[in-house]
Amino acid sequence: MEQRQNPTEQTQNAVEHRPVFMPRVNSDNLVKTDMVRFERHVGFASRQKKKSINDLHQVIRKKYGFNHVLELSSKSGNKLSFLLSPLSLKITDEYDGKQYSVENAFQASKVFEHGGPYIDLLTAPPRQAKKDERLSNSGALIGYDYFGMQWQVEPLTVFYDWLYVNALKQNPQLHEEVMQYQAFTDIEFNPKKSIQAPAYSLALFVALNKRELLDEVDDPMAFFDVCSEFKVSNTEQLLE
Repeated sequence: MEQRQNPTEQTQNAVEHRPVFMPRVNSDNLVKTDMVRFERHVGFASRQKKKSINDLHQVIRKKYGFNHVLELSSKSGNKLSFLLSPLSLKITDEYDGKQYSVENAFQASKVFEHGGPYIDLLTAPPRQAKKDERLSNSGALIGYDYFGMQWQVEPLTVFYDWLYVNALKQNPQLHEEVMQYQAFTDIEFNPKKSIQAPAYSLALFVALNKRELLDEVDDPMAFFDVCSEFKVSNTEQLLE
């Protein structure tokens, strides 16, 4: 006798597009970004998310021939993904010697027309820091101030990339496993709603490491100069 599916478990799949970020060694790009069309399993259950991730990665493996693709979101169920999340990955500040998550450091550095930086966000729970109402009620974002280190808004992701790459550089226990991956995804990242993509920053780290350029990322100007030598391939370009 045929078993009927529980109505609460019935889902209607939808076609979605998400970026894949691929570190490059012999290329004009440090990171190559491409939009991938896949079948998303609609629903909030974690198993639905995992099915969607599996479908996304199957498309990537078939298209590029990759065997090792890492999903960075918490939906992956991978311990490494948790450790690499900007909510977990910590950077040690050279001025006070304290550690802050990439998320905290980023949000606490934002400078707006009518306020900021809100340095109290350095010690707030990362998810709370990200949703602090002052970040949306202080006018336009005009720059970043990281412990007195000034950054402009453009290029749009360079400050975030610098934070993430340096945080990962300071955690060498993660390097060997990270370097095994050929591409990175984040199914929760929607380029139509967000700009900074941790999976892009992760791919950038891998590319810089493979090119033996990590020694030049500590200094912000050196980091900017290195990245400026290569053509940019990111989601902003794909959406233009």
